Amino acid sequence: MSIPQSFIQELLARADVVDIVGRYVQLKKGGANFMGLCPFHGEKSPSFSVSPAKQFYHCFGCGKNGNAISFLMEHAGMTFIEAVKDLAQQYGLQVPEDDVSPQDRARAAQMREQQATLTSVLEKAGMAYIKHLRGSEKAIAYFKGRGLSGEIAKTFGLGYAPEGWRSLASVFPDYNDPLLVESGLVITGEPGEENAQGEAKRYDRFRDRVMFPIRNVKGECIGFGGRVLGDDKPKYLNSPETPVFSKGRELYGLFEARTALREHGYALVTEGYMDVVALAQLGFANAVATLGTACTADHVQKLFRFTDSVVFSFDGDGAGRRAARKALDAALPFATDVRTVKFLFLPAEHDPDSYIREHGQEGFAAYVGKAVPLSKFMLEAAAEGCDLDTAEGRAHMASNARPLWSLLPDGALKRQLLAEIADKVLIDIRDLMQLWQPASAGHKSGSKGSYKNNSAPRAKTGGSSQNTPSNSYQAPAPEEFSGYPEDLHYETDYAGFEPHFPPPAAMERSYTPRSGNAGSRAPRRAAGRLLPASREDRVLRLLLTEPQTWDRLSSEEHVLLSALPAPHGPLFTWLESQLHEHGPLPWAALREGLRGHPNEQHAIAQISQIPEGIEGDWAEIRRILDQLLRLGRQEEMKELAARAATDPQALQRYRELAASLKTMGENGA
Repeated sequence: MSIPQSFIQELLARADVVDIVGRYVQLKKGGANFMGLCPFHGEKSPSFSVSPAKQFYHCFGCGKNGNAISFLMEHAGMTFIEAVKDLAQQYGLQVPEDDVSPQDRARAAQMREQQATLTSVLEKAGMAYIKHLRGSEKAIAYFKGRGLSGEIAKTFGLGYAPEGWRSLASVFPDYNDPLLVESGLVITGEPGEENAQGEAKRYDRFRDRVMFPIRNVKGECIGFGGRVLGDDKPKYLNSPETPVFSKGRELYGLFEARTALREHGYALVTEGYMDVVALAQLGFANAVATLGTACTADHVQKLFRFTDSVVFSFDGDGAGRRAARKALDAALPFATDVRTVKFLFLPAEHDPDSYIREHGQEGFAAYVGKAVPLSKFMLEAAAEGCDLDTAEGRAHMASNARPLWSLLPDGALKRQLLAEIADKVLIDIRDLMQLWQPASAGHKSGSKGSYKNNSAPRAKTGGSSQNTPSNSYQAPAPEEFSGYPEDLHYETDYAGFEPHFPPPAAMERSYTPRSGNAGSRAPRRAAGRLLPASREDRVLRLLLTEPQTWDRLSSEEHVLLSALPAPHGPLFTWLESQLHEHGPLPWAALREGLRGHPNEQHAIAQISQIPEGIEGDWAEIRRILDQLLRLGRQEEMKELAARAATDPQALQRYRELAASLKTMGENGA
């Protein structure tokens, strides 16, 4: 679905960022702006500013910034399309769908109406369950016995479905309403089970169970989980699949955990509703749970919208190890170099709820700190059942490791694991790659290594191309990033979804070789034209030709690139919206989406100046991003220095940035 930029601008012109943010953050007037506690990181004194004049928010503590659309994407975990539709609905606008047939448009409208109706039905049932809880001593006793307070029950909307086959008949005037069946609240009997009046039998799905409402990232009730109070089976019962609920895509507690995920820095994935609620009661509100199903790729992708680190918690028994193995398969494609995935195995006699009650918050936090990294667990999974003291066992491990390793995205982690696998199976890394990828490795037998490393230096030869493939290219090391504008701040006027920064003269620089090294740093040419040598253009070229690389960047790098002056910042912002809307697209599709973009011609020029056969060099891009991060942090430190003497939070942030810069320097960034 393509949404015209003109509509985005009209939408943002009507939307009030103060109103949108104010629904999630308590704001107070402070001069020309509104101030509040930042929802993206934990703080005790307000550093989160919302400007009604500029329709822009900015946190002086963590640097998060943007407009109404980006706030819904960052805080509520919506995709670009979801955020636009949500805002449009709030302000009575119809999202243009010019590329959709009238039939498809009618079906989509019917689906949206149905979904809205079903969530309202579920919300009404949820309120009834809350009311029934107040009158049920045994349900209250159960929750109190699990150590839950009334406040945490209110936060999660806990309730009780009373005994009786048709208690919802007192909630809904028409118990025969088809919506009750479509929403999963009521079950109809099979043919032949009609009552005396010839009507199909209908009865409540949830009876005599404590109820856990399942909410989507917008906070709408989309289903329920119910735990039996007696000995009936099943112990836990979920809503069935409906137009608004899919257990393979939803996570219990994610809506409630949004802020805590950023405060704790990671998501803790558990296996039960009570684990989530009990952990939130005891200081770990960053917990979520799968809904009676194995962890899926959709679950993992949704979590990485909110955090760069995920810890899966499982029982230490065989069932827990099998569940962890499925989670590993789901997580591997998303394990980029800037993300962390770990696996926590609790003692067999414990679940997260019981462990934290026995060992306390500090004990549980310490145990989480010992979680197994994805790399180690992947090697353990590959070696399971293999006797590494025999050639047969090592060959078996190599065979097991191949599909797992192939799921990883390209990057430093993937290359390191290749070396570790080769070491464990006692095979040279080049031979292992030739076994795994014979077609691509065979013709490179004369090269130093079969596994291509774009960052490794390549010597030029005048002979056969076996040693130097024609599509290999080593870009020159980037020149010093001099002249970066000192006045680049986040307090910028967002006229539309794409920020339009006035380009400082310092950013309009051309390629200039270092003195004393001009001979080896001659500008590259294509079709007689000089290729721009700016760092921003190099990053832009890679992301336009390999947009999936965006997922390898950290959240801080996303913000940094999007905040660059035009043309780069608006293009990076646009590219991110395309990824949210469509996923990675080839350049041909991106080219069509760029039509009418203010910086369309700059993007086209960058692609046209890439010589045939030249590959993007991720190692070079990584160095550029590190330099941009360093300079961005230095700029923030300048701003913080003016407030550090009187603002303890500013001082603390200044020290954190200073420490991070020191670490970057030690690592050669």
